[in-house]
Amino acid sequence: SDGRAAIVNKATGEKSERPLDTLVAVAQFGEPIFPSLIPIDSVENAPDSNLWHTLIEADNFHALQLLEYLYPKQVDCIYIDPPYNSRAKDWKYNNDYVDPTDSYRHSKWLSMMQRRLKIAKRILNPQNSVLIVTIDEKEYLHLGCLLEDMFPEAHIQMVSSVINPKGSARDGFSRSDEYIFFVMFGECTPARLPLSNEWSSSAIVSAQEKTDDDEAEKSVEPGWTSMMRRGTDSMRTDSPNLYYPIYVDPDTRTIKEIGTSIPMGQDRAEEIPGLIQVLPLRRNGTQGRWQVGNVELKNRIQQGRVRLGRPTAYGFVINYLPDGEYAKVVNGEYEIQSYAADGSMIAYKKELVDELRMPPTQWKIASHNASENGTTLLTSVIGEKRFPFPKSLYAVRDTLRFFVADKPNALIVDFFAGSGTTLHAVNLLNAEDGGNRRCILVTNNEVSDDEAKTLKKQGYQPGDEEWEKLGIARYVTWPRTVCSITGQDVNGNPLKGEYLGSEISMCDGFAANAEYFKLGFLDKSSVAIGQQFREILP
Repeated sequence: SDGRAAIVNKATGEKSERPLDTLVAVAQFGEPIFPSLIPIDSVENAPDSNLWHTLIEADNFHALQLLEYLYPKQVDCIYIDPPYNSRAKDWKYNNDYVDPTDSYRHSKWLSMMQRRLKIAKRILNPQNSVLIVTIDEKEYLHLGCLLEDMFPEAHIQMVSSVINPKGSARDGFSRSDEYIFFVMFGECTPARLPLSNEWSSSAIVSAQEKTDDDEAEKSVEPGWTSMMRRGTDSMRTDSPNLYYPIYVDPDTRTIKEIGTSIPMGQDRAEEIPGLIQVLPLRRNGTQGRWQVGNVELKNRIQQGRVRLGRPTAYGFVINYLPDGEYAKVVNGEYEIQSYAADGSMIAYKKELVDELRMPPTQWKIASHNASENGTTLLTSVIGEKRFPFPKSLYAVRDTLRFFVADKPNALIVDFFAGSGTTLHAVNLLNAEDGGNRRCILVTNNEVSDDEAKTLKKQGYQPGDEEWEKLGIARYVTWPRTVCSITGQDVNGNPLKGEYLGSEISMCDGFAANAEYFKLGFLDKSSVAIGQQFREILP
């Protein structure tokens, strides 16, 4: 009465009152539900194409129940990056954040995963499909046991993948990798693909590929050499103009500035805060000189011919690709596969790139760096850091590629969509090989724990526009989807650069379409028996 509702807690018997407009109708967990997809938005960049991706804003358990009806045993690949159950409040259970001190946090996490994987199993094609789950060391043992228990008929393999070469502090170690579980059903196996030697460098190379370590290493990559002049005419006095500072950012390990020649009688140039000044100093402390001048060095950095090496007492080793070796890249003897964080090319002999290889179980691939090709890439698209720890776009693309390269019409589902990297990766795969793969993303529209506290202090609650517009689906996943498809950032400016390993410009977008739905529910008493889905699906 008077716009207020009486509430009774079935578990405790506690009674309370709340305003009616603050309540959301829900079903008891496990009760039959009658979902409906409510259109929210769409983006169309290929009006003549039937390729439509889907983003569903929903609790993924309920969305999976809907997908079970729509696509039973029809999904080719499920890729998920679930909450890692770290020490932070990174996932919810029973509508509340799990505290890191909760003694049941592992069992709660397993319960959450098991409920969803049970339904996921029913939408996967049992004859030929794969479930891919990424995880870190907090739950990989529990997850492995759960997968073995739930999918005894499948072949399961775990891969270690380096996502942060610099590492992050974790229990006294510098953690640089995470794990990927591949659960393969029926005839499913990873395809042999043309992989560069960067892939096999993290595994044991067979005797057929490598007979003499030194000679084989020389033939794999073009010959990089030190920027510091060696041998004759290598002193500063021999070429005074080639004694100049190179300024390096020690955190990103990239060259930020190149100074001008330092006058004779002066040992160092002016320091730049936050950067390390690198000079051509020999191990014995004497002054040497660089191989090329500062103007030419800038040109070679633009060409990807300058590579930052290990730290030293005088700064960093700086290597470059001489003209003769660069000519081998230009004429096609070596092929550029990607670029490192410092902008240097990663190139391998053409015949090695074209060779079909089996994927190793340890991946140390430069383009899989989550900082450069996850966080930095996402920020360039949506304008600010709105999502913590997104996956590298190329790590997801490569992971999917092993299982859908020969399935140009594959249906791929990600029900822990996060920032939307999976859909972005599927579009990139399609653009690279002409495929027509379709992706379905599912994510809720939760805000972070800190954001929720701030919004509540301001008087907002879930359902209010000020709250909902900051939710992950509307603030991150959908904007990224729209921007990557149209080739424009959130401000309407063309995206800059090309996708690594291809000549696809980001500003060209993708020939694809996507629609954004919110999952709603009908009153079960108003749905006629036997007519549920005919009436509620669009």
